[in-house]
Amino acid sequence: MTKTNRRSFIGKGAGAAAGAAAVAAAPASAQDKAQDKPVKKVIYRNGKKPEKPPLFNGTVAYGNLIFIAGVGYHQEGDIKVHTKGVLDQIQQQLEAAGSSMNKVVKCNVYLNDLKDYAGMNEMFMGRFGDEPPVRTTIAAAGGIPGNSLVEIDVIAYI
Repeated sequence: MTKTNRRSFIGKGAGAAAGAAAVAAAPASAQDKAQDKPVKKVIYRNGKKPEKPPLFNGTVAYGNLIFIAGVGYHQEGDIKVHTKGVLDQIQQQLEAAGSSMNKVVKCNVYLNDLKDYAGMNEMFMGRFGDEPPVRTTIAAAGGIPGNSLVEIDVIAYI
């Protein structure tokens, strides 16, 4: 009777099978990484891309982040009316993109006049839930375009 080393044979076979499996899995791994890469997506207010490229986009998603460009209020009213109108519009844009005011992580507020700071804060308070975003507030030299008393931009997650 001859002795054979079956363990050695089985070990070599298992090693070869594992190597083949690793090679077969490699393209799938590379494909998964490509799918995990963030993608830029422009969200148009009316759902349709304009015929000509705009000067800038109002809402852009990148990966799980959403960026909303400065929103102003271009109607009559005091700072409270303007702030509420701007925040309502931002809320609509966030919800249309699958986010919410509670998911805002960064907010920039541009005031036409720093004397409106308290009135803006009164309308701002509580609009972003129990944990409001970080915020920067400035008075814009020269004013806000379009006669708005306030302009606000935000970054949120989806």
